[in-house]
Amino acid sequence: MNTLSVDRSKTYQVFESFGVSGAWWAQVAGGWGEADESSGIPKRERIAQLLFSADKGIGIKCYRYNLGGGSAQSGKGNIPEPSRRAESFDISETGYDWSRDENAVRMMKLAVREGADEVILFVNSPPERWTANGKAHCERAGRTNLPKANYEAFVRYCLDCAEHFLEEGIPVKYISPANEPVWVWTGGQEGCHYRPRQVYAVMKILAREMDKRPALKDVKISGAENGDIRWFNKTYSFVMLHDKTVRRRVDAVDVHSYFLTPDVPVIRHFKFNRIAFLKRYRKFMDIFYPGVAVKTSEWTHMKGGRDYGIDSALEQARVMIEDLKYLNVTSWQNWIALSNVDYCDGLIYENDGPRTFEMTKRYYAFGNFSKFIGKGSVRIEADAGKGLDCVAFAKDKKTVCVIANREKTDIEIKLPGSSREIYMTSAQLNLDRVYDSGGVISLPAQSITTVITED
Repeated sequence: MNTLSVDRSKTYQVFESFGVSGAWWAQVAGGWGEADESSGIPKRERIAQLLFSADKGIGIKCYRYNLGGGSAQSGKGNIPEPSRRAESFDISETGYDWSRDENAVRMMKLAVREGADEVILFVNSPPERWTANGKAHCERAGRTNLPKANYEAFVRYCLDCAEHFLEEGIPVKYISPANEPVWVWTGGQEGCHYRPRQVYAVMKILAREMDKRPALKDVKISGAENGDIRWFNKTYSFVMLHDKTVRRRVDAVDVHSYFLTPDVPVIRHFKFNRIAFLKRYRKFMDIFYPGVAVKTSEWTHMKGGRDYGIDSALEQARVMIEDLKYLNVTSWQNWIALSNVDYCDGLIYENDGPRTFEMTKRYYAFGNFSKFIGKGSVRIEADAGKGLDCVAFAKDKKTVCVIANREKTDIEIKLPGSSREIYMTSAQLNLDRVYDSGGVISLPAQSITTVITED
């Protein structure tokens, strides 16, 4: 029998939030005004509840809003899937059309109404008017699509959008000007490549201009949001943190926790140790930038086909636990909350005809973390024994431990404390409350369990 042990005297990072992106789905689901059969409220409101409400959903607190490049209006570029195009508020040198992207903005406001208290404005591509080719993706691999002469205009647009949403009561906390700058982005979705020094140049202007706007005194820069935990993260981290002007506006480095081996002959047969990469990057940050937090600002299970089941949920839980435990991340954000394609990405799947949505095990497994680990929780030492992955957090008198059993057999475990709440996600259970017997519980094969104890 395994034993769950926690040590509140050994503490690590202070946690902030779990989050999701509204890219690609909010501009669709935000228009779903018809009533949901199960709740009687509009479907878009029910989706917001399921994601962001602490009582009626899984209590996600961070929402990533995509400041689009305008391909949805122009129709330009090689982006075959319509939902991967986005609108832009930019119309001319003299003004904006704030009525654009109506559905996505509505969805962001619903997220805030239901409990999200942190909004990140992130950019895949600058507005088309300022790009080199007039499109929201690059023309050639390795070349940025934002001319240097347009850096200031692009920054001004980002800051104007932040001020506008703050005036409307949206809790904008971060601006991320360059999403996954290392990739080439020659089509398929909006995107823009930047070399490290180009990211630095944009961020320096962004920081300088933010300092001139009192309304943005509490807004920070998010980035550099590199696309893989292995490649060039140290380089992009350096360009963010070596300059004092930028550093004042940065409270964390945001990374994407993907770990995909490129199909290149030289390296395709190598076996990479993901945890070793996490530890090395954490060591780099601790040595050169002590006190600067790291956040996972994007991850999804990069696998074809729709997966509603526990296999994908376990992969998600594994990555979450590893990032929390070895990278000491203070925020963990899934990529898209809803998906309308045959891909293993969203927490919920949407169907456009008829307009319906379906839950996945990833949704419930995400809730095993987001519903119970709150802002200000401190990670503590924890061990659940052989065959089990676990991570634990403490806040006030409560301890929250999430345990993943990825084995194909049940595992019995002895639990600490005398007052316990237990919530389980498995092939048969959907974040359901279960009860132990005399401090012992059986963790089903392939399950995620949250154990809450109170001192």
